[in-house]
Amino acid sequence: MKPSKLVAEAKLPDGSLLSLREHDGHHTLRVDGELLMTTRATASETAMADSALAGPALGKARKILIGGLGFGYTLRRVLELSTPETKVVVAELIPQVVEWNRQHLQSLHGPLLDDPRVEVVLGDVRALLEREGRMAWDAILLDTDNGASAMVDRRNKQLYSDDGLKAVHKALKPGGRAVYWSATRDEEFQARLREVGFLVEASGVKAWADAKRASHTLYVADRKR
Repeated sequence: MKPSKLVAEAKLPDGSLLSLREHDGHHTLRVDGELLMTTRATASETAMADSALAGPALGKARKILIGGLGFGYTLRRVLELSTPETKVVVAELIPQVVEWNRQHLQSLHGPLLDDPRVEVVLGDVRALLEREGRMAWDAILLDTDNGASAMVDRRNKQLYSDDGLKAVHKALKPGGRAVYWSATRDEEFQARLREVGFLVEASGVKAWADAKRASHTLYVADRKR
């Protein structure tokens, strides 16, 4: 069996090791060897964008926030569904993820980050929400880490706390929509979304298009008008 090739690696502030590897044309991101994401399984990332823009604001959203760049599949689909006037802000906590998308992953989407509609912000998405203030966004897509109950980077914990959920609710315009990606089903997380005022639906999504069953979960959370 052909071994995977180490493309790049970086030590994170908490001492863990982030690595980008390639095998037979596919890439993986791992933290201390634990799989964070792979280009073999991207259907749920595309579905996340579809869910975010499938509400009443479809085709009309003017300001969209994506928390977590990953391999860029969610961003690409958001841009495909958006108008030329739409502004898409991507908040990424790990600078190397942005750097590697530019240096090593052009084969996936080309110069995706150079689209004039895109602004990349390095830093915590929670801090960005606070800077932008109330009712700033039409849609917020959060694919930071593996979700509330399967977290890899503990720096993301605040985003899934009650205060973090309230911050997202406040940041959405009336009628706006937040979509949370999760590696697992989490009834307690869904209940907490409702408690802060969201109308919530959870749906299973496949990791890849021809998968036999859904393995991940999207939480679609709408702010009432």
